[in-house]
Amino acid sequence: MKTDAKGTTAAKPGFHTVTPMITAEGADKVIQFLKQVFDAVVVDLLERPDGKVAHATVAIGDSIVMIGEAGNGPDCAAALANLYVYVADADATYGRALKAGGSKAMEPADMFWGDRYGAVKDQTGNTWGIATHIEEVEPAELRRRAAAFMGEQAAAG
Repeated sequence: MKTDAKGTTAAKPGFHTVTPMITAEGADKVIQFLKQVFDAVVVDLLERPDGKVAHATVAIGDSIVMIGEAGNGPDCAAALANLYVYVADADATYGRALKAGGSKAMEPADMFWGDRYGAVKDQTGNTWGIATHIEEVEPAELRRRAAAFMGEQAAAG
């Protein structure tokens, strides 16, 4: 990451240039879901006077997700997120997500781009893509597979 003349970076240590931030009605439910499904670790948690989550920083693997309760300020309306998470075993993680209260969005399947991928929605409506990379796909083969997939989707549609 690029540093300035003082040697500081634009992002906080441990954060990436792009850091997802989820604003939800029921931020505490999202945090519990992430802990159960992805073994997320709460790095910090600030509560509002009413006990709801003002701001939380959660680590999932090598990534940080920030989470806050809707209504924390004028620009903090609930907004649904769609995140893609790489895990060691997509099928097992998908199963944990359903046990943790998630709802089925897509059962895991081998996808044309080289990932085994499925998706669930958490209790507040965010979609969590769950993937395990299973195959490197060369660009020409990826284009061929993508065209075949889109053709199948159009025919089924």
